[in-house]
Amino acid sequence: MTNSALAGTRCVVTGAAGFIGSHLADRLLGAGATVVGIDCFTDYYDPAVKHANLSALRGRPGFDLVNCDLATDDLQNLLEGAEFVFHEAGQPGVRGSWGTSFPGYVRNNVSATQRLLEAARGVGGLRRIINASSSSVYGDAETLPTGEDVLPLPVSPYGVTKLAAEHLCRVYARVFEIPVVSLRYFTVYGPRQRPDMAFMRFCRAILAGDEITINGDGLQTRDFTYVDDIVTANLAAATAPAEQVVGKTYNLGGGARIAVNDVLGLLFDVAGRRTRVRYVDAQPGDALHTAADTDRAREYLSFRPTVGLEAGLQQQWQWAQTMRP
Repeated sequence: MTNSALAGTRCVVTGAAGFIGSHLADRLLGAGATVVGIDCFTDYYDPAVKHANLSALRGRPGFDLVNCDLATDDLQNLLEGAEFVFHEAGQPGVRGSWGTSFPGYVRNNVSATQRLLEAARGVGGLRRIINASSSSVYGDAETLPTGEDVLPLPVSPYGVTKLAAEHLCRVYARVFEIPVVSLRYFTVYGPRQRPDMAFMRFCRAILAGDEITINGDGLQTRDFTYVDDIVTANLAAATAPAEQVVGKTYNLGGGARIAVNDVLGLLFDVAGRRTRVRYVDAQPGDALHTAADTDRAREYLSFRPTVGLEAGLQQQWQWAQTMRP
């Protein structure tokens, strides 16, 4: 099956006003699908940013936005007639998941996912649920690059909740034959990136001539993945033969593991300007290194990242210049 198989289908995208969800809804509409976008516009970051993300979607034929809280509202009617569900909604952020904030992560990452899966039990004709997971489930992995068979050992409460959501997906796939696939994203970047994420903070500081703060020594490495490649993999996971992917988990990484100091240097080159850098203590929950072994995704999803880091940074920088301060 190819993405043309999505033409004429009814798709639900949770977290449709977010970074990845808005890109995904846009691509689905372009493929000829009708899209029900679900979001509850939490205040983790300025809801105005989320409304801006929707500017390319509002008013387009085939798109319907529903303000809905997955943890409390009725989901059965929203899923009625859906063939594909892309579950992008959740409470993001490793550093904010400690202490009194943790119940919110349980609510929005675990309970909301369980309620979505439970509602899916009553949906006839449902062909696939794609669950957005995270490389944070691995923590400080002993093996780099890290394959899906490595034991997940999260080092943050956020990672714990994303792993719990994965386990729920696996349970519902096994017990109730819900056709769910989990995708572990490795550090996604690009236009519409959340304002609290590193590249967006770097871009804003460069534009303003402000100091950039880096937690740690900058030698920590990440496997950065461009958002368009993440969207392509979601569509591939939706349309791949069920017997190959349902109940499985796949890593999605850009294939360019690089130190934070080096990627900042690339961004300075792209921007054509520099600013001051200050190093502070590392934050609890931040893994030292991440790198995705994507062999399984390459085999079953034909996943091959097409956007290199420098080209992706150029796209993010161009977009950042259009954003209000």
